[in-house]
Amino acid sequence: MVDADQTFVIVGGGLAGAKAAETLRTEGFTGRVILICDERDHPYERPPLSKGYLLGKAERDSVFVHEPAWYARHDIELHLGQTVDAIDRTAKTVRFGEDGTVVRYDKLLIATGSEPRRLDIPGTDLVGVHHLRRLAHAERLKGVLTSLGRDNGHLVIAGAGWIGLEIAAAARQYGAEVTVVHRGRTPLHSVLGPELGQLFAELHMEHGVRFHFGATLTEITGQDGMVLAARTDDGEEHPAHAVLAAIGAAPRVALAEAAGLELADRADGGGVRVDERLRTSDPDIYVAGDAASFPHALFDTRLRVEHWANALNGGPAAARSMLGREDAYDRVPYFFSDQYDLGMEYSGWAPPGSYDEVVIRGDAGKREFIAFWVREGRVLAGMNVNVWDVTDPIQGLIRSGVPVDTEALADPRVRLESLVA
Repeated sequence: MVDADQTFVIVGGGLAGAKAAETLRTEGFTGRVILICDERDHPYERPPLSKGYLLGKAERDSVFVHEPAWYARHDIELHLGQTVDAIDRTAKTVRFGEDGTVVRYDKLLIATGSEPRRLDIPGTDLVGVHHLRRLAHAERLKGVLTSLGRDNGHLVIAGAGWIGLEIAAAARQYGAEVTVVHRGRTPLHSVLGPELGQLFAELHMEHGVRFHFGATLTEITGQDGMVLAARTDDGEEHPAHAVLAAIGAAPRVALAEAAGLELADRADGGGVRVDERLRTSDPDIYVAGDAASFPHALFDTRLRVEHWANALNGGPAAARSMLGREDAYDRVPYFFSDQYDLGMEYSGWAPPGSYDEVVIRGDAGKREFIAFWVREGRVLAGMNVNVWDVTDPIQGLIRSGVPVDTEALADPRVRLESLVA
């Protein structure tokens, strides 16, 4: 039972936390809402940090979820630049790390997100070693790429995931020389498999990016505190004026773990274990966004999703659960990327080994197509490349779970909607 005297606390001021606070108000909650953000910037969205804002195509103010005045106008108590260092589940309180302030909660949402994995090699203390997660990182990186482009400088990127490739594309558009070092044989292998990963490799090579596959960085060398080169485990050395670590992210679970909440196995992607309503092992504590490991009935597995759409939809879903709604969180995972003149959207979940064929609809050579990852005729995932307004039917195919005629699936003359049971 929810009443006006209750206090709901949200720890984490990213997209998930901000949208959860918004949903509490739009769903009619009149109690106290406290939103705690460890950054001094107001809650913002992260995709522009490696896309439009990094490229200088979007203004800084465009990244924020709400205008600053929105929080006071909706009676959201926003604490910027504050961390929570402890949860007392018995007393139902959180303690601020800076001044020891203790706040009581009736319901608590943890939306602490994830943090970039660091390179554990010599030389990471040199000036010119970067990673990207926060707005301040993007601001600094924008200046670095501008300088590299002006001076024909070299950027070495460790990792060929989405962040690594998007920054490679941005760096080339600034005019920098780019080398990507990746331990796999193709980019994006864990998401797209070798079939589509090669397409992204070719895209970047056409734009002048050099790849060094099957290797990892072992040392960053420098002089007078500045980066000079990056060495790999196969003996190669690449000139570098800057190095970017883009080797993935880890869920921020220290606060939840210290509070004794149940964590998910690493095999399931880690994170805090929640049920289909995003509720933890403590019935008054919820988790949304990157840090949540939730069961997904459609894929019959536990997922931890780091993408924008999961924060956008997961925050409101958790808020509704805090209000006593019984709806399961079962959104089809979705993300998007823009690299050079290629735009794509991906829906579903199909890691290597889960599918038996990839069906192509359209012209992959022209990079205008839809790829479907299929197992026994059932569509597990779909990626549209420079083809638009097809996300709904792709997700409809995934949700139907019914085998489809793969020849019809590959035929652009057959409407996708006609294949959805």
